[in-house]
Amino acid sequence: MTTENPADTFPRQYARTLRYTVGAPRSFTVAPDGSRVAFLRSGPGSDRANLLWTLDTATGEERVAADPAALLGGGEEHLSAAEKARRERSREGSAGIVGYALDGAAALAAFALSGRLFAADLAAGTARELPAAGPLLDPRPAPDGSHVAYANTAGELRITRTDGSGDRALATPERPGVTWGQAEFIAQEEMDRDRGFWWSPGCDRLLVARADDAPVRRWWIADPANPASTPAEVAYPAAGTANAEVTLWLVGLDGTRTEVGWDREAFPYLARVHWSAGGPPLLLVQARDQRSQQIRTVDPATGASELLVAEQDEVWLDLFPGVPAWTPDGRLVRIADQDGVRALLVGDLPVTDAALHLRSVVSVTEESVLFSASAGAADQELPPGWQGLFRAGAGGVRPLVAGADGAASAVHAGGVTVLATASTERPGTTVRVLRGDTELATIASYAETPLLTARPLFRFAGERRIPAAVFLPTGYDAGRDGPLPVLMDPYGGPHGQRVVRAHNPHLTSQWFADQGFAVVVADGRGTPGRSPAWEKAIAFDVATVTLDDQVAAVQALAEEFPLDLGRVAIRGWSYGGYLAALAVLRRPDVFHAAVSGAPVTDWELYDTHYTERYLGHPGERPEVYRSNSLIEDAAKLERPLMLVHGLADDNVVAAHTLRLSSALLAAGRQHTVLPLSGVTHMTPQEQVAENLLLLQVDFLRSALAG
Repeated sequence: MTTENPADTFPRQYARTLRYTVGAPRSFTVAPDGSRVAFLRSGPGSDRANLLWTLDTATGEERVAADPAALLGGGEEHLSAAEKARRERSREGSAGIVGYALDGAAALAAFALSGRLFAADLAAGTARELPAAGPLLDPRPAPDGSHVAYANTAGELRITRTDGSGDRALATPERPGVTWGQAEFIAQEEMDRDRGFWWSPGCDRLLVARADDAPVRRWWIADPANPASTPAEVAYPAAGTANAEVTLWLVGLDGTRTEVGWDREAFPYLARVHWSAGGPPLLLVQARDQRSQQIRTVDPATGASELLVAEQDEVWLDLFPGVPAWTPDGRLVRIADQDGVRALLVGDLPVTDAALHLRSVVSVTEESVLFSASAGAADQELPPGWQGLFRAGAGGVRPLVAGADGAASAVHAGGVTVLATASTERPGTTVRVLRGDTELATIASYAETPLLTARPLFRFAGERRIPAAVFLPTGYDAGRDGPLPVLMDPYGGPHGQRVVRAHNPHLTSQWFADQGFAVVVADGRGTPGRSPAWEKAIAFDVATVTLDDQVAAVQALAEEFPLDLGRVAIRGWSYGGYLAALAVLRRPDVFHAAVSGAPVTDWELYDTHYTERYLGHPGERPEVYRSNSLIEDAAKLERPLMLVHGLADDNVVAAHTLRLSSALLAAGRQHTVLPLSGVTHMTPQEQVAENLLLLQVDFLRSALAG
């Protein structure tokens, strides 16, 4: 679909369409019998409100199962503070139905809309509101479709029948700060666990997390542009300080409670919970230093837990989507680092080798385990940024998708796979519905076509073979135009792979290139996708390692591309913002200007689970925190630096930028600060996102010209 607004510029279109996600189908679920696919999709243009859709796999017909506008009678959507926080944690910028859960047969969908509870009959294509004590969060039907359980902003876990009767509380907080059935801040932000309760396969009880944030230090996020507004209270577990106390309970539908037991002092982090018909409930609990963790089974009758697998790593242990889990015949599925390889294990046996680097488990069925992986360190043939899908079954491991180009994701059930593939050759994502190798349907996308075309040139840079992508201006002629000023455009840190075999993720880099730069994106050590050793090389020294690889990448690429190493700038957001400021502070011989967005400048101000994984506990390693801090280097600044920060950011709070600015001022170092009033760690506001791109270009042009 093309844009309908002829006045658009790329920055405006990019902001208005939420990076071209508006109108793109997402959040797919396949019915266990393969008869239907449920998914979310908004309308074209600027319509951010997602509808719930179904696709009949026999006919390929798409049908609306729930329309927010109709359900709300055309009224506006109102979100509670808790729901806004949940969306911030998941980086969710859309509206309408942003999530849903299905019963075991995928016949009934439950979802929250404007803090109210709705249920949709997917076979009939009808939706209705159910009585509920809202504003509510995360409603989930029982596997048999008889009840819907939900959490609410009062901290309760409640249950209601799907016929609209019997709404009641199963667990109520004893005091302020306690919640039942909700994931705490650190689980949502850093552990990729956004759930707080899990139904039993028999539908007679639930596993429910109870979180008490009373021990957590309070911070206050104010809006300086509106001094009459009350600051928001945030329970923020900064590095070295107390986390929320999390326990797990078996809660019966009759209200009975049994606490699940494990050594919470040794393993305080509840990272994963899995409950399926394949075996007893599974827990993955982690030590605070994340060097040891346990997978435990739970006795649903007594709450006692038993050790199943103990894992240890001298550096740290990662968490992975989709595991641990049971196969239907009772074998444990997990991902583990063994002998320098990140492998898939089914039962006690690894089923993958050094050729693949495991990323996630997509689905577990009777026939196979579907998983995603990138090329392992042993594979020298596949290009940078490649990621594929594989199926491990009786016939061994085989690719689900042939070919090296394209980043893929999928869901699978009932013999039907929904396969989403992206490619550097085309914008957006193509979504196909397959039974085996036979295509049943294609799910349409209403996303707009970008106004420009990204043209990444992929390379492995230097001796360390750093994955990189280079972007040159449209119409660039080396003989005519000569060497180009360079803009490094990294994230460069954990969890943030930027070099991918897809089109849309590179659009902003191409736009900066079209403003007259040679843009370089490099994924150095610490970024995901290569090997455990590659990712863990940053332990206790994130600054030196990640910065060295940016330097190595740009210098190696200059041997092939027209890069003017006398004019090198760098920009980034979040960890990328940290890396950008770090670059001009520590390597002014290489980097001549920087735009640093929402940077972590003092690691003692960032959260426990993330920071302590990479730097250790600040009470035990204060020298590590000092050596990785930007504040300590403020007096070294001799290059132009723009600091950008959202004042409503509760993830990387604005104090990071303000403390660095104060240190720079105290050292007499000139710099620029751009505060963004009302903006969080995301920048979903259209005008802000658009103008932020334009202001960065102006600043960088001026800085490099000077």
